[in-house]
Amino acid sequence: MDLPRSRQYFSQEISQPDQQINLAKAALYIAQEEYPDLEPDEYLNALDTMASEMVKRLPSQRYPLRVIQSINQYLYQDLGFTGNTDNYYDPRNSYLNKVIDRRTGIPITVSLVYLEVARRIDFPMVGVGMPGHFLIRPEFEDAGIFVDAFDSGKILFPEDCQERLTQVYGQPVTLQPEFLESITPRQFLARMLTNLKLIYLRQEELELAIAAVERILLVFPEAPGELRDRGLIYYQMGRWAAAGDDFETYLAKVPDASDAPVIHRLLNQLGRI
Repeated sequence: MDLPRSRQYFSQEISQPDQQINLAKAALYIAQEEYPDLEPDEYLNALDTMASEMVKRLPSQRYPLRVIQSINQYLYQDLGFTGNTDNYYDPRNSYLNKVIDRRTGIPITVSLVYLEVARRIDFPMVGVGMPGHFLIRPEFEDAGIFVDAFDSGKILFPEDCQERLTQVYGQPVTLQPEFLESITPRQFLARMLTNLKLIYLRQEELELAIAAVERILLVFPEAPGELRDRGLIYYQMGRWAAAGDDFETYLAKVPDASDAPVIHRLLNQLGRI
């Protein structure tokens, strides 16, 4: 089966060393699979325009907090970006083109707009893959501050992150140091695609969920959990041979997985054992 051209472009983009991956381009190739008429350059130009407008608004003294306040003023007050709390699971919130068009998205995609504008004005920031909620922070050693792009660029300190974790999970959760570590471009893209996978599973759009899993496997080919999940989706779709292949590969990779007995039972039902 021929891959969509956008999938090929995505694969080419992520085949580069991490530091050379253009996150915005890769995200637009993800979106292009859903929106075939999308022109990535149009949205890259939109980000360039935002950055050039942002430069005019920068304070004369570029202290990090002042720069963040200026970006916040521009993105949230002037342009009207906002976190989509009304329809959080709308798939459009996960596609960068729609986030730019509609000025709304989920934490990771609004963060991506923020990161891309910051990068273009030479104010390096990185993504922080906190469980349950995505944050960003200035890429300075021991900056000690975090930005919640979903919440109008609110500035957080580690104790605020602890509070946010408790809000997300509805119970006390201990903030581990690794929760606030920066993530790589590949991890960023895999998290975006995982969001899409879960949204499409929730909506029972199984072909679209498969497409998300397959792109996660392009990013992380050795992710056994994704092979298992694809097998489970194939099983749900009645694609028995494909499901069996994925289950067998999964068990070969992680024979002692906690869910191995379940997968063995499914293989038995498929007549593969």
